Amino acid sequence: MSRTATASSYSITMRLHTAPDHAVVGAVATAIAAAGGIVTAIDVAESSHARLVLDVTCSAGDAEHADLLVAAADEVEGIEVYKVSDRTFLLHIGGKISVASKVPLKNRDDLSMAYTPGVGRVSQALADNPEDIPRLTIKGNSVAVVTDGSAVLGLGNIGPGAALPVMEGKAALFKRFADIDAWPICLASQDTDEIVRAVEMIAPGFGGINLEDIAAPRCFEIERRLRASLDIPVFHDDQHGTAIVVLAALTNALRVVGKELAQSRVVVAGGGAAGTAIVTLLLAAGVTDVVVWDREGCLAAGMVGLSDAKAELAKATNPRGVTGDLRAGLAGADVFVGVSAPGVLQAEWIQDMAERAVVFALANPDPEVDPGEAGRFAAVVASGRSDYPNQINNVLAFPGVFRGLLDARAHEVTIDMLLRAAAAIAHVVKDEELNSSFIIPTVFHPDVPGAVAAAIREGATQDGAVDGANRPVDPPAKESPEAGSA
Repeated sequence: MSRTATASSYSITMRLHTAPDHAVVGAVATAIAAAGGIVTAIDVAESSHARLVLDVTCSAGDAEHADLLVAAADEVEGIEVYKVSDRTFLLHIGGKISVASKVPLKNRDDLSMAYTPGVGRVSQALADNPEDIPRLTIKGNSVAVVTDGSAVLGLGNIGPGAALPVMEGKAALFKRFADIDAWPICLASQDTDEIVRAVEMIAPGFGGINLEDIAAPRCFEIERRLRASLDIPVFHDDQHGTAIVVLAALTNALRVVGKELAQSRVVVAGGGAAGTAIVTLLLAAGVTDVVVWDREGCLAAGMVGLSDAKAELAKATNPRGVTGDLRAGLAGADVFVGVSAPGVLQAEWIQDMAERAVVFALANPDPEVDPGEAGRFAAVVASGRSDYPNQINNVLAFPGVFRGLLDARAHEVTIDMLLRAAAAIAHVVKDEELNSSFIIPTVFHPDVPGAVAAAIREGATQDGAVDGANRPVDPPAKESPEAGSA
């Protein structure tokens, strides 16, 4: 089967030993290209009368394809593959985040203020005035990224240790896009009571809690209980971050195809955490006709054998009582949103949908339908992949959401805030930029975090999500290099 390189996440560097003949460079490049790889760099690490050492960097389609590229290089006459380095693994060596001091510790004077005895005065002041804790400690700019490792990406229940690279990555994104200090918290328990208690115990040190990669339906109860017990915002990104970016993208996609959100029929594939949150937000945004499809078929009120969460989902959706498989649910639908599993949607079925259909295939890393194939039948196609147009990525939402929550010193997250965040992301795409291949900003668009944060701050004030102890504050100003301190 032929394979094509698509993603830098499967980039490798091969160190090759060969006879001192520079013509081998072309032969290696040709062999890799013939196997479907993309050569991105060839560096001569050593050249002598005795041998030639090459470092060949190339992109593959997946891990298996990377092995095929290595084999193709090894088959070139006179080539010895000495070593293969996976560039993604190299990036992760030693972890992706670190702790750095914000204050100088160069002499006794510095130490006496940052630590003892000076720090005691600050601690006593905070004991007397707890409302100052966010201002005088890291709490005002810190988020705990909490997981039990039970639903990591598309890998499933791989445990807290294996989840740590993902949580580190999340923390790095918080810092990069919103200048928030985030901390990976990987809990060695999948018991709901223990998780809730653990988060409650660490909460005093954080300004917000970001739940991550916790399996449904347990994640629903954990979030509900923590929201009830804590005085800081609790946000489950797999649910609400996904819902925000889906609504933002759908808002603009429907503008492209000339349809109204309230009049559109939507099919959501996947009734787990993400699907439930997407449905909830779509209903709040005015959609009236949503059908949810899962392993049991199209969910409808009165179906037997459903979990409590899916039964509630069924009651809230499917006003026409559609039954059957996914194809049955798609008939006449304007929108398909997939947060389920690879390959569940056949491209030809899109023809059963309404004219100028919108297809969001968001299963990660392999979508419900190949985006290229879906583009043959749908007017607008989006996925979670970076190698196709219209990448729907949670990083568009959660950094700005927490930036706004922390700046406002909010104590909760409301539906209205989520709607505002989605609208803010959608509006970053200007009318003159909007088209079928550009319905949502790129994750590196500089205006997105600030727009989302502003929307959240306004929503926190409007919704009464700020009390006397958590009064709004102005977002931190960026000092010039010459600015001094008081």
